[in-house]
Amino acid sequence: MNTLVKYFFSFVLLLTIGCAKEKEQPKVIYEANKPTVVESKIDSSNIRIADLPIYLEGTSYLIHPLGDIRVYQNNSRSYSSGKTNTISYSISNYNRYELTGYLENINFQHKDSTSLHLLTTKKVQIQSVTYPFDFAEKTKRQLLIYSLVDMDTNRDGNLDSNDIKSLYISNIDGTNFTKLSVAFHELIDWNIVDVKNRLYFRTTEDINKNGAFDKNDAVHYQFVDLLAKEWTVETYNPLEN
Repeated sequence: MNTLVKYFFSFVLLLTIGCAKEKEQPKVIYEANKPTVVESKIDSSNIRIADLPIYLEGTSYLIHPLGDIRVYQNNSRSYSSGKTNTISYSISNYNRYELTGYLENINFQHKDSTSLHLLTTKKVQIQSVTYPFDFAEKTKRQLLIYSLVDMDTNRDGNLDSNDIKSLYISNIDGTNFTKLSVAFHELIDWNIVDVKNRLYFRTTEDINKNGAFDKNDAVHYQFVDLLAKEWTVETYNPLEN
């Protein structure tokens, strides 16, 4: 009986430790109640590459996704070491008007030119790029919408999916690259309403400053007129009576 009790408590202890390890880390780490940002470190050992260019249908531009070679370790019995490295040269996926992946930057190229133009000089991790084709066909205004990470909000020295995600917009050639969401507001989702020529989006704010985004935090509703000369974000409240 005593042996069974010991096994039971050992199992509970291991389960508790496992749950503690799996506990989600905060997306924001605060210092003196202020959400300061630590500059992310550039790993000089990474090998930078570009995917093959992607032509955006209906435009005059090619885009070249830029990122790092990814190396994965696999266990293998074919070698005495027991481990082999698998190298991935693919850094993005393209599926009709949407580019996804973990990109460090994008180079733009006019189809009639050999010159390249970088999207940004800032360190970012671009997770998706969307070309709103239907909106462009209707209005003749060609834009790109980005979901990306631009701040190391959890202070781990990296830009990744564990940091706050932001919403950006640019012209089709990458110029006028503009942040739409507020700093330290986590992007929930966005949508273009063609009948209004507006980009609507929602963000959440960590109002209780616990470093996580949960049901106790505030949700903000915003939109921007995509046909305006300057993209000015306006707030609205769909919950009003």
